[in-house]
Amino acid sequence: MAAVVADQALDNSNVSSIKSLADSQALNSVPSAYAFNVNPNDEADPNDPEFAIPIVDMSLLTSGSPDERAKIISDLVKICQEWGFFIAINHGVPESLMKGMIDACHGFFSLPDEEKKEFKSGNDVLEMFKYGTSYNLALDKVLLWRDFFKVRTHPEFFSLYKPASFSETSLEFSRRSRQVALEITRAMSESLGLEPDYIYNTMNMDRGLQMLAGNYYPPCPEPEHAIGIPHHTDHGLVTLLIQNEMNGLQVEHNGKWLTVNGPKNGFFVNLADQMQILTNGKYKSVMHRATVNNKATRISIAIPHGPSVDTVIAPAPELCEREGKAPKYLAMNYKEYIQLQQSGKNYMKSTFDHIRA
Repeated sequence: MAAVVADQALDNSNVSSIKSLADSQALNSVPSAYAFNVNPNDEADPNDPEFAIPIVDMSLLTSGSPDERAKIISDLVKICQEWGFFIAINHGVPESLMKGMIDACHGFFSLPDEEKKEFKSGNDVLEMFKYGTSYNLALDKVLLWRDFFKVRTHPEFFSLYKPASFSETSLEFSRRSRQVALEITRAMSESLGLEPDYIYNTMNMDRGLQMLAGNYYPPCPEPEHAIGIPHHTDHGLVTLLIQNEMNGLQVEHNGKWLTVNGPKNGFFVNLADQMQILTNGKYKSVMHRATVNNKATRISIAIPHGPSVDTVIAPAPELCEREGKAPKYLAMNYKEYIQLQQSGKNYMKSTFDHIRA
């Protein structure tokens, strides 16, 4: 009976956002269109030392002694091979700016649905901005417990024009977080035994694609029967993420799902597909997902950084030759890779399967 009531709430309210559905007084269970079972037996014990998330002190990369910088770069090798994920601290982005960006996102998602619909668009990830619910309503087999917006902020900067403070805050936040991402890619280049600017130059990051993606996950009456975003990897090089005080990001490590809990002023950093391709599989594009809760709204902001859309990415010849290994992946244009990843045939599947050499 509860499911019927929930489905009636879904049908009768002509849902255009998960926020409006979650705010419905009639909602006391998850509508069948959103049904997704999360297996608690797959989750890691956060107190197990095996699942202690690596932390990288960015200040030692930017202003530490040569020995301190060398130690961080050496540590990155193991982190990138085994985890593909870490938490960056002391990165130089003011905590007040990070909070301001969260607040600006909350302001946007709090707008009436009619105003948010002004930003609706198609399913092309390269559009200057888009707003929607779930992921791709034309493809989704299970609807997702999230609303989102995505804005392209590099090489050209675009912004939502509502609320009023959004543009100014997102411009500064995008600029400062880009500095962090580029410092990380420099360190990763060095960790691979390459010149510091190797990734930047090879991936044409001077005109690289950078997005600002906000996610809104309202409380869910049955969080074990819904999902914010199912398991996936990101299509770019490296993604930075911040969130409000609610956890929900889980990363896969050693066959288990670990809920990420970190300092509120830290960046969650995950390696993405083009990094795995460029390093010929040496560095790992981490599988991750977003779970939901029944207590409070979670807001997360992801800042993916990638090559320029016209760059053709392939395993770095220097690495293949030095390690005596053949390329594991076929070369592919970045824009084509994004389109392949977001196509229906790749729904909840690995895009790597299509480009293995």
